[in-house]
Amino acid sequence: MPADGEVLFLCHRIPYPPNKGDKIRSYHWLKALASRYVVHLGAFIDDPADREHVPAVQRLCATSCLLDLNPLHARVRSSLALMTGGPLTVRYFASRALQRWVDELLRGGKVTRIVVYSSGVAPYAAGREAGRIRRILDLCDVDSAKWRQYGASGVGPISWVYSREARTLAQCETRWSDEFDVTIVSSESERLMLEESVGRSVPRAEVLGNGVDTEYFDPAVPHPRPYPDDVQTIVFTGAMDYLANVDAVEWFAGEVWPTLNAQHPTARFVIVGSNPHPRVRALSERSGIIVTGTVPDVRPYLAHACCAVVPLRIARGVQNKVLEALAMDLPVVALRPAMQGISGGLAVPGSVVADDAAGLGALVAARLAPYGSLTGGRGFVERHFAWSAVLERFLTTVEGAP
Repeated sequence: MPADGEVLFLCHRIPYPPNKGDKIRSYHWLKALASRYVVHLGAFIDDPADREHVPAVQRLCATSCLLDLNPLHARVRSSLALMTGGPLTVRYFASRALQRWVDELLRGGKVTRIVVYSSGVAPYAAGREAGRIRRILDLCDVDSAKWRQYGASGVGPISWVYSREARTLAQCETRWSDEFDVTIVSSESERLMLEESVGRSVPRAEVLGNGVDTEYFDPAVPHPRPYPDDVQTIVFTGAMDYLANVDAVEWFAGEVWPTLNAQHPTARFVIVGSNPHPRVRALSERSGIIVTGTVPDVRPYLAHACCAVVPLRIARGVQNKVLEALAMDLPVVALRPAMQGISGGLAVPGSVVADDAAGLGALVAARLAPYGSLTGGRGFVERHFAWSAVLERFLTTVEGAP
């Protein structure tokens, strides 16, 4: 370990368990950092159930500051930004306790690198004197562009709020891209969105995609069948309180599923994921739709499905749900935005892509009929999305020149 090998890692959410998109990426960052550096971790816990995972995280760290964050209180606090002019995202994660811990740690003079995961906690490392400490900001997906998409798809006052958040965050991203030594994004399309957001090129931007654990998501490992043998299932996976996922399953349930359900009455559309929004739970009242809520293991649902459907109309970066399905050699049927971060919107081995409800429905119907299956998905992710290669590049970026 280097003599000056101490790193401060800041996350907007405790990086464990790796059961959703942002936690998968941040957990692998944490493990990689712990393999080479003394790690000091600052993060928030926004789900009381995650408290039980604190010991697992602390085993990878020398010190930690893990603060409870009440989502309701944080939303009220963030709303004050509407009067002060800043982004709601930054206000949401504002904490004097975390700022004091960061300041005290840095005064010790041993930390030579700071890795920040997500825009919500960027202010804790922004604005500091450059030089001695190398600072890396992982935006993953460009949040200002995400809010711009939400604003364009929303109506009424909420659309104004989303558009305002896009504008104020873009101003912060412009400043941060100058202040941090490296700004990481998850795909080439995100890098272009960042440049569009800040209105100029960002020479210190670096693309580091997500990976997938192909040993864990292995189709050769047997899994119990969740449903009877005569039931064909189409599966969607993801955190079901995330707006883009809620929009996706609602749209599919309304625009695509009724025709499929009429043609294939024994088929089931299975929505697998934690914290289903009330709008998602309501879908279980419709014919042929199952909402599981949190499950201990998503792999049985992937192993025994006919296909994974990814009807994301609002999609950013590299979709882990796509990588995991492909790693299980499960055919993926997606709307084009879902593939944007992986292949620029084009189909990859093991997948097919549609642009509208009719096209998506026809492609799903083909997976329910005895037409054979799509192949090559697992080989594709093994070649292009192995975590080992991603993490080596990540550590090279962190090492840099202090």
